[in-house]
Amino acid sequence: MKREEAFEFLDRTARGIAEMFGSSCETLVHDMGDPSHPILAIYNGHVSGRTVGSTLDILGTARALDGDALVTDFVNLYATTPAGQQIKSSTFHLIGEDYNLALGVNFDYTALVYANRTLVDLMSAEADLQSAMWQGGDRRLSDLLDECLAAVGKPVGALNKRDRMKVIALLDQKNAFSYRKSVPFVARRLQVSRYTVYKYLGELTAGQEEAASREADGADE
Repeated sequence: MKREEAFEFLDRTARGIAEMFGSSCETLVHDMGDPSHPILAIYNGHVSGRTVGSTLDILGTARALDGDALVTDFVNLYATTPAGQQIKSSTFHLIGEDYNLALGVNFDYTALVYANRTLVDLMSAEADLQSAMWQGGDRRLSDLLDECLAAVGKPVGALNKRDRMKVIALLDQKNAFSYRKSVPFVARRLQVSRYTVYKYLGELTAGQEEAASREADGADE
């Protein structure tokens, strides 16, 4: 493959990826044959504020790369831009006899971080009305958690993620999360954060929906 053909392929790929993943996804083609790695083509350059010809990297620096970095792929790495955006960055090289080009992909997921925080806040609640009015809820919740831990058969300090997921699933089956301040209580007893408990509940819900979908597909056949 000649240099012109290699560039045309990477440029076409960069353009397609940017179009597919939208305005938060910056894609570019670097000339890695030059230690200053100038940009030959860029799409959604507003993510980093760069244009064709720029020698700045996603971190906003213009340092020359060493020999290893000029030929090494970097996949799914975290970076923060000078403007504070949170980026997932990957670089893929295409090297021939007279060229060393690279496809860069930088996905700005800053908005997703804020959205996730909002979702966690939205899912957080002190209790439902029934549990708030019912006396002795804390004692009942403690009893339920003890039963679920006994079913798993391990002390809290020895639980791995799979074990904790099983405990959460058992608690959910027993409607334990309808009790007042159940998530903070369970998080404290399992020695994890409230966010982790919400995350496990979300994964359980996703798994149940997937299983239901498979069953529905099977019934249609």
